[in-house]
Amino acid sequence: LNVGYRSTNYYVLGQGQTRLLVDLGWPGSSGELTTSLKRKGLALRDLTHAFATHYHPDHAGLAQDLKRQGVRLIVIDTQVPAIAELSRLVKPGDGFNAITLDDAIIVSASESRALLATIGLAGVIVPTPGHSPDSMSLVLDSGEAFIGDLTPEALAYGDSEDVVRASWAALRRAGARMCHPGHGPARPVPS
Repeated sequence: LNVGYRSTNYYVLGQGQTRLLVDLGWPGSSGELTTSLKRKGLALRDLTHAFATHYHPDHAGLAQDLKRQGVRLIVIDTQVPAIAELSRLVKPGDGFNAITLDDAIIVSASESRALLATIGLAGVIVPTPGHSPDSMSLVLDSGEAFIGDLTPEALAYGDSEDVVRASWAALRRAGARMCHPGHGPARPVPS
């Protein structure tokens, strides 16, 4: 379920007692997220877990705000350095609350399948650098892939071309068939 706003897609996965929010809103936009959830028949209290595909302001800006509401933040261990960098990317008036990791769930990508299973999702989190070194994609066993801002393979160039191509290859190996990007409509994964 896409609950996006301000030209950025945010996805709620799961049903019943556990729901995962993939990508976490712009800094200072809690009201907009709450309104968007309400339009889709959900409330903030329905979210139990949150995962940022990468730590840029439009994808992780509400992480600490969500944690304060009781949402468990899932972080891949290689993303930890990017969390500190996020504080440098936001402006003082943006309404950003620095992210603490004291109660976050920190796992390696190789441990992600087991973690996702505990919240009722069959899938895996795959490192997909290219847009940023900390970029990750969540690939469900159904073939749905939530890719954040991964550069489309056809648009890769220069120094990042090999990295982007390797990330798309990793998505295909994980069984991705339909990608849901952070911006724009869903589209098939290119073969």
